Amino acid sequence: MKQFWVTFFGSIVGVVVGSVLTVIVVFLMIGAMINSAMEGAQRETALPHDGIVLELDLRTPRLDSPSRSPFAFAEPLSVVDIVRTLERAEDDARVQGVFIRANEFGLSPGMAEEMRNAIADFREAGKFVITHAQGFEGTSVTGYFAVSGSDEIWLQDTASFTPAGLASEVMFLGGLFEHFNAEPQFEQFHEYKNAANTYTQTGFTDAHREAAESYLGSIYDTAVAAIAGDRGFSTSEIRSVFETAPHTAEAALDAGLVDRLGHVVEAREAALDRAGAGSEVVELAVYHEQASPAWSNAPVIALIEGQGAIVTGDADANPLGGDEMIGGDFTSEAILAAADDPNVRAIIIRVDSPGGSAIASDQIWHAINRAREAGKPVVVSMASLAASGGYYMAAPADYVLAHATTLTGSIGVLGGKIVLDETFGMVGLNVETLSVGGEYATAMSSQEAWTDSQRAAFRAQMADVYDDFTRRVADGRDLPLERVLEIARGRVWTGAQALDLGLVDEIGGFRDAVDAARELAGLAPEDEVRLRRFPRQRTPLEAFQELFGVSAESAETAARLNALMEMPEVRAAIQARQEAGQPGVQMRSRVAVPQ
Repeated sequence: MKQFWVTFFGSIVGVVVGSVLTVIVVFLMIGAMINSAMEGAQRETALPHDGIVLELDLRTPRLDSPSRSPFAFAEPLSVVDIVRTLERAEDDARVQGVFIRANEFGLSPGMAEEMRNAIADFREAGKFVITHAQGFEGTSVTGYFAVSGSDEIWLQDTASFTPAGLASEVMFLGGLFEHFNAEPQFEQFHEYKNAANTYTQTGFTDAHREAAESYLGSIYDTAVAAIAGDRGFSTSEIRSVFETAPHTAEAALDAGLVDRLGHVVEAREAALDRAGAGSEVVELAVYHEQASPAWSNAPVIALIEGQGAIVTGDADANPLGGDEMIGGDFTSEAILAAADDPNVRAIIIRVDSPGGSAIASDQIWHAINRAREAGKPVVVSMASLAASGGYYMAAPADYVLAHATTLTGSIGVLGGKIVLDETFGMVGLNVETLSVGGEYATAMSSQEAWTDSQRAAFRAQMADVYDDFTRRVADGRDLPLERVLEIARGRVWTGAQALDLGLVDEIGGFRDAVDAARELAGLAPEDEVRLRRFPRQRTPLEAFQELFGVSAESAETAARLNALMEMPEVRAAIQARQEAGQPGVQMRSRVAVPQ
């Protein structure tokens, strides 16, 4: 009876707490929308008529593509939007140049390469780029790689020049699981499919080490060659500077790696002086909002962006956002909608993903083929990462572009589980399994180890998916299956290596992808095109209505869920579930992207 009253009053308290939390969230959202509207009104001040110096801060973490959440009011401008905005500014007579705040510690190599390309295009249009760094304090070369093509690089005189190379850290949980009597059971196709090693090993296998050292070396070689070209040195001279790091600001100036020493205010004043009397600094994000292109009836190229893990279902369902994901339903429906639109001449798919669900990856692959069958050319533009399921998406495209530093490939599959029965026993938890039907009914149970027949059946299932994956690559890339089987085996390649292997068609960034789509659509290089994102971004009001359409039920459910989540056995199960990853066969790469 006592337990009944505890449960009864607990439920009432839970509903009340949930309702209060819902009201708080509502007010926060309304406040955010009002704040966004006020900021928008403040930004309606007209841009200067002449002498604009755009300012871009690369120290701010940012996504490759804009968040799909309509409530991401404070999200900084995405990499893709930076590239598009600088391209627009090239033809704006008011814009004289851009002032960049360099990242002191490093960027993902793909983002660094995309920014370097954007700077080169901007300068080629006859406009200047001045960069200031409050030190290149990190050991990674990528922060410097991003801005090495600037007209002038300023460095604060009390700072250091520390770029030395690239490093990557991989966490291995094999010893930890052994300590807690947990038994990771995984199957992988094949020896280079190293995501499972995180759970099963205590250190690098020979294959894992070989692949990691290979792609790190390839990225480093790309950065060194680009920096040498930008600064007018030989590659051996640049290597010598990096390999004797760290250096003082004065030594970096003497070596010709930076052009001037001084504080940021002085560098910004130098940019304004170069732009001419009466010039003003305008944040790139403000310019992006106010300098939108005028309406035109130019041919449409659809832009579909996907970043994060690939999952089944509609990953865009939660308007509050969270980690960005590529939903199989959401992305395939966007592709099919673009294919059905008579105004769309070609489709660009931007990918920044380590892979994920084999089923969702295949769903997106099928949508791309449907689009091509409908007569719409498909171009894939790879960002920093397009591996495993991310490459599966790219395989059927008409044309695939990657950065030289993109991490891609990882053509393989893995799957498994972590058996936690003895781990739970250490803390007094006992979970017993009952089943009916076939022996395979308990195959994915975290309480029981595989039997020999269960492991064999699971491996056969994975082998079937691996066969599909490699055939898809062979067909899509017009390669002999035997060749694909040689270069697959789960190995990660850089874009530069993938080009040599025939896995991508061109080394290039986002603007190069637009050029390729324009050509495949039968348009001339000088023809204007309109990029239209699919699907249309929901407004905050639409998302708000979707989220709170059943507010009373949602509040009660949230309250009960919150109470349930506090139970120790649930918390333990969730932790184990997170460690094990997604169930079933996965096309996932756990490659550590260096920064």
